[in-house]
Amino acid sequence: MGILRGDMAIKEADDVRAASRAERLRASPRMFDSDLLDKLSRVHPSVPPILFIPAIAILLVEGFVHGVAWAAPAWVLGGYIFWTLTEYWLHRVVFHFEPEKGIGARMHWIIHGVHHDHPNDPLRLVMPPSVSVPLAVLFLWAFFAVLGSPAFLPFGAGFLAGYLAYDMLHYHVHHHTPTTRLGKKLRELHMRHHFQDHETGFGVSAPFWDHVFGTAPKARPTRG
Repeated sequence: MGILRGDMAIKEADDVRAASRAERLRASPRMFDSDLLDKLSRVHPSVPPILFIPAIAILLVEGFVHGVAWAAPAWVLGGYIFWTLTEYWLHRVVFHFEPEKGIGARMHWIIHGVHHDHPNDPLRLVMPPSVSVPLAVLFLWAFFAVLGSPAFLPFGAGFLAGYLAYDMLHYHVHHHTPTTRLGKKLRELHMRHHFQDHETGFGVSAPFWDHVFGTAPKARPTRG
């Protein structure tokens, strides 16, 4: 009887530790002293589709109507591929540039560090519109400057569609249990980035770039 109670106590202690760890991973602290700024830093995952699906549709329609016509799919594909490269290098170079102190360290924590410290907070996962919308406008302007009109329209649509797919996939692998083989693999690779080696696995929605650039997560050796 004493042994049984001891086992139960150990199990209860393990459950408490697991629960407290899960809570630490989920509940991120305030990011700003201002209530307004802190509220703006927390975003429901439904916000990106509400904002970007209409924008993507407008870019596609405008591009098709104003002269790209049947070349539109090629431009859309090009924009998507450019997004996957942007995702990889932004994650690798910007998000994981980690100054040890000062304003640089503070900025890193706001941009990406909070996500690694509290990866299961559902409101600190998708990009806030205060950041994503200005960045989208900036990229579209750059596409216009380089590609001209109307080619920048479907190219921009493919780019923004890639961003939206990334944001939704990132939320999915953190807060759902994928059922498809592809979904399970993407979740496995991203969890390795979080909990095994944050210097590998930078391609969340397009992990093939990790193989191209030599940052693919290495599988742990199986025990014999």
